[in-house]
Amino acid sequence: MSDMSNDTVRLKKEILVRIVKAFLSDSFEDNARLIPFDMRPKGCEVPYRCCIYKERAALRNRVMAGLGTTLENDDERHTLAEFVRRAVNRKRPDKDVLTVLESACQGCLPNAVFVTELCQGCVARPCVNTCRFNAIKFINGKSVIDQSKCKQCGMCMKVCPYQAIVKRIVPCENVCPVGAIAKGPSGLAKIDFDKCISCGKCVVACPFGAVHEKSQLIDVLVRIKSGMKVVAMMAPSVAGQLPCSPQQLNTALRKMGFYDVWEVAVGADVTAKNEAKDFMERMERGDKFMTTSCCAAYNELVKKHMPEIKPFVSDTHTPLYYTAELVREKYPDSVTVFLSPCVAKRQEATEYDTIDYVLTFEELGAMLVGFNIQVAKCEETDFEQFASKQGRGYPLTGGVAESVRFSLGKNSDKVKPFVVDGINKMSIRDLRRYAKNGACEEGNLIEVMSCPGGCIGGNATLNSIKTASKAVNAYLDKSEDLNLD
Repeated sequence: MSDMSNDTVRLKKEILVRIVKAFLSDSFEDNARLIPFDMRPKGCEVPYRCCIYKERAALRNRVMAGLGTTLENDDERHTLAEFVRRAVNRKRPDKDVLTVLESACQGCLPNAVFVTELCQGCVARPCVNTCRFNAIKFINGKSVIDQSKCKQCGMCMKVCPYQAIVKRIVPCENVCPVGAIAKGPSGLAKIDFDKCISCGKCVVACPFGAVHEKSQLIDVLVRIKSGMKVVAMMAPSVAGQLPCSPQQLNTALRKMGFYDVWEVAVGADVTAKNEAKDFMERMERGDKFMTTSCCAAYNELVKKHMPEIKPFVSDTHTPLYYTAELVREKYPDSVTVFLSPCVAKRQEATEYDTIDYVLTFEELGAMLVGFNIQVAKCEETDFEQFASKQGRGYPLTGGVAESVRFSLGKNSDKVKPFVVDGINKMSIRDLRRYAKNGACEEGNLIEVMSCPGGCIGGNATLNSIKTASKAVNAYLDKSEDLNLD
């Protein structure tokens, strides 16, 4: 989840808002070009860097990412106006959804466990005696760690009575569950897209905001302005993100020029029924468990890193897939835009012709501010399509498994759900074990979500899990159960 008390998040929001306002102005190119100078005018206080020029360079990179540009290919010879023109004329967004802002990257020191000055040189020497790798020696009255031998297991940190041993981490590397981000030749962060599952954890973790999504804001705004039938598809998790009801947001989106608005909970109902059918078929043929298949980051994890668990993953498509399919059936010439709690859905969108663009909730919030629309004051516009309580409950932890259980009707007692609440190194290890053993001792229906808390904890959400959960549950209380006929 994005932390609005975080200065990097506020910077991102301010820049996205300025980009939207520049687009709506009489001169998009000029006003976008001036964003770094407007934000850091001559003589102003420089809050983050050593000088105003480095501040502006970092802001320029943030604007470029907001325009959907790949920073790795920037040779700094082109003006922001040139990147505006490229964004306006872009036919399809890039396949890789993240980029690194080298001007913002700190080039953090490598991960390491080391002894601080708090070491008292105690007689017990638990750190020396506990280390299985003979990496700690007692030198000149203090413990010293040999980095060439240290495995960073953390045992010495646990046994030190003075808590004198600490681990220095590189935040983006530390949170990546698949080792897809590391230092490049320049010493700055570099993403290996062959490994990356687009989970976005590095985006949230970096305290310098150096890892950034490549926005599709301009792509969407250009198509709205050109008069195309741009249809918004709202993720169920949007119910807890803004100070309004989903029906009020429906009205606000139409004010911005969207032709129609659909709840992706409509597609979630299709997913639930199909996964329920898939589950029963697998259980009847003797399978011991099945995992869900609606999380885009999990699907990338399986594809790139865990082929052994692929036979246990449901063959069912995601709620977004089915919703986009229904939208295209009604509007064959439409441009479909998914409003998403995470960046992983951008990767999924590249795989299907029915999904054109993805905007995160952060970008949606910036659009509303840029258009000067107060959602809390909008009237409510009802949705034409029916979405059930179960489909709207998908973004909550356990919500997907519950929808599948409900869809089984009289066979619901055959389900023993288990939730993997967040993809990390430990949960990946557990999933590998289930695949190897062909069974999961905790349950037979495993709901896998990349983000702890479910989709309401996504990396591009606007509210805390607690606040969002309360709002989603209030929406569920007003919703009807899924029709099983």
